[in-house]
Amino acid sequence: MDSVDQDEKLVTLRVRARASDASCSGCSRRSFRVHARYQRQLADLPFGGRRVRIIVRIRRFKCVNPRCPQSTFSEQIPGLTTPFARRTPPLTDALVDIALALAGRSGARLAAKLAMPCCRDVLIRLIRAQPIPEPGRIEVLGVDDFAIRRRQSYNTVLINMDTHRPVDVLPDREADTLAAWLREHPEVQVVCRDRASAYAEGVRAGAPQAIQVADRFHLWKNLCEAAEKTVAAHHHCLRAAAAEQATALDPPPPAATPEPVTTPRRTYRLAERTRGRYADVQEHLARGLSRAAVARALNLDIQTVRRFANATCVEELLAKAEHRSTRLDPFIDLVNQRWNEGVTNAEAIAAELRTLGFRGDVQTVQRYLRPLRTAGDTRRRRQIAAPTSPQVPKPRQISRALLTHPDRLSEADALIVKAATMGCVHLERLQQHVRSFAKIMAQRRGGELPIWLDQVEADDLPELRSFATGIRRDLDAVINGLTLEHSSGAVEGNVTRIKRLKRDGYGRAKFGLLRAQILLAT
Repeated sequence: MDSVDQDEKLVTLRVRARASDASCSGCSRRSFRVHARYQRQLADLPFGGRRVRIIVRIRRFKCVNPRCPQSTFSEQIPGLTTPFARRTPPLTDALVDIALALAGRSGARLAAKLAMPCCRDVLIRLIRAQPIPEPGRIEVLGVDDFAIRRRQSYNTVLINMDTHRPVDVLPDREADTLAAWLREHPEVQVVCRDRASAYAEGVRAGAPQAIQVADRFHLWKNLCEAAEKTVAAHHHCLRAAAAEQATALDPPPPAATPEPVTTPRRTYRLAERTRGRYADVQEHLARGLSRAAVARALNLDIQTVRRFANATCVEELLAKAEHRSTRLDPFIDLVNQRWNEGVTNAEAIAAELRTLGFRGDVQTVQRYLRPLRTAGDTRRRRQIAAPTSPQVPKPRQISRALLTHPDRLSEADALIVKAATMGCVHLERLQQHVRSFAKIMAQRRGGELPIWLDQVEADDLPELRSFATGIRRDLDAVINGLTLEHSSGAVEGNVTRIKRLKRDGYGRAKFGLLRAQILLAT
């Protein structure tokens, strides 16, 4: 080192090599003949929050080998210089780590804060320049897809389940692509996957010797969806049971007293649109039109038509449109009580609710009270009474309580389960099936699954029977998933990480770059 200069933002080091000779980059023969000298400027890791610049005095040597195609060459200082580089290897390694973690824009902002200024394009080039590691030997493989553009294009990530590290990324999720990759890796013995038919076909074609294991997470998720649809389809049974109970507790008034006006149910525009579309789709299908023709006739997406066509009733489609939860739900009984006592000002009711923990606005209270105002006799300024019977929980609350382990139920959820199973025999059977499946999955008793499927198919629960039908199509893999210790948890974790990488590289995350980030990022 010759000298050190520094100011508030920059530290400058002037250095030179002390070796008397250098090795030729063309023939590796050492030479002592100095041909010329020049200076190189290199950026290095920051020191004390200040950028570091190294000015290196480099010698150019004359190659002494007459057969070497390179007549002159520049010396390289190990650990400090590399050919044509403007950064030291430690700084390059640091920028590569930043690029792999944050991609271009975010990485450039962080690098500038750390006194290592670098533009986003350089970071992207650093990622592309890194060598992709070889997959190595894989015995247990995890397979799952992730969306590049939702419902349009997908890629497949392959995970080594022993190390929980991604080993490759495929450009699509087709069976042939996966089968071709598996043929190149005949050592694979177990494949953990979701229940996609393309992956099942690809594994059968590319690795017939491998055991296929269905993911337990997706099995439980599909069961939860079927349970929620079942609760939504039978929610009217609970409302009817609650009305009968209220009538029994509160007998009707004498004949001389005029009968009270029936409280109208709140209507949702989304629910009304759903009812209309369901009727139109069913009408066109009844005429013999195909689903594609119905989509063209009604100007709907084919996925929407398929969802309306597969629904057993419109109540199944209204699970979210008509039974969505609001912040007012825990205070409905109190609102009804205040309304019946003569407090009809929404702002006054909302102010009282806020003292009890209500976090909504006054418009939420106004929307709930609007049907009570408009259904009354406006000429006599008479408003109808609010319902006094307890509010029936929403389908999502009921399904969540039914799907919770009995030992972990709160007192309120236990009452919800009791009321639901007593009010509807279908929900009672649903609870029994859910708990039986949970025991099979938790205790790894996959051999009992066929008996469970027979019991489900014997009941009048269309949504649960549809779930059972899907399991029948992939029965062996599902039984393996409910019996063996293998799980796709590591795959789901990597997919979550990939989604963040994809968002960070929005607009630049083409397949090659995204694949490099997935395989190189730690």
